[in-house]
Amino acid sequence: MGTLDFDLKGVVALAEEAGRATLTCYQKPLEIRYKGDESPVSQADELAHKIIAKGLAETELQVVSEEGQTQSSATRYWCVDPLDGTKSFIAGVEDFTVNIALIVEGRPVWGVVVAPVLEVAWFGGLEGGSWRKAQGQTQRIQCTPPQAPLRVLASRNHLNDATRDFIETLGAVERVQRGSSLKFCAIAEGQADLYPRLGPCCEWDTAAGEAVLIGAGGSICDFQGRPLAYAKADVLNPHFLASGQTDPRHYLP
Repeated sequence: MGTLDFDLKGVVALAEEAGRATLTCYQKPLEIRYKGDESPVSQADELAHKIIAKGLAETELQVVSEEGQTQSSATRYWCVDPLDGTKSFIAGVEDFTVNIALIVEGRPVWGVVVAPVLEVAWFGGLEGGSWRKAQGQTQRIQCTPPQAPLRVLASRNHLNDATRDFIETLGAVERVQRGSSLKFCAIAEGQADLYPRLGPCCEWDTAAGEAVLIGAGGSICDFQGRPLAYAKADVLNPHFLASGQTDPRHYLP
């Protein structure tokens, strides 16, 4: 079986279905529980996870999910964040997403990001490029050359002192605010240039967005200039830079 020998349109549709399911809970009273790292989980997270896990079962690949089995040693598996941006979801903010990525030999080769409230899907990877689907139309997306001032993405919920200090080293910048994996999509469609992440996040937070970004001509590296690795013993990512350029290492301090 080839790397992408799956019904990828069906996987996009599955992510959209899970996204619509989250909207049945959106801006309504929620039962919230908290994990050991104090991150919140709602019934919307769990509902989306069940839909995605059931839909992907026919591919016979393992499903790694924030709300299910969280690690894999397989060479090919699905990496899922059923609801990325739960804090935004709970607050009634629209920039949460549903994320599904295909991991092959420790790297994301294809992914889909769906923003349910916005009714937009971004999907793709290195093989075949990346695309934006909205209002019944699908268009190819591409990163753009860096602008002056540099358009730098900041997280709504995770902007810490280390990130502020790093942004200051870049000189004059225009700050662009997005939540969840929408930051990767913003770079992929030319709305931003750089996303520094100097705080904790996990493999499922980045996998689908990284695939879309790579398919649009961008890249991610850690602060040692290395690509992110998946299927690690520790699911936490190192600090990283996501860029609309194929080599973001010259931004490193």
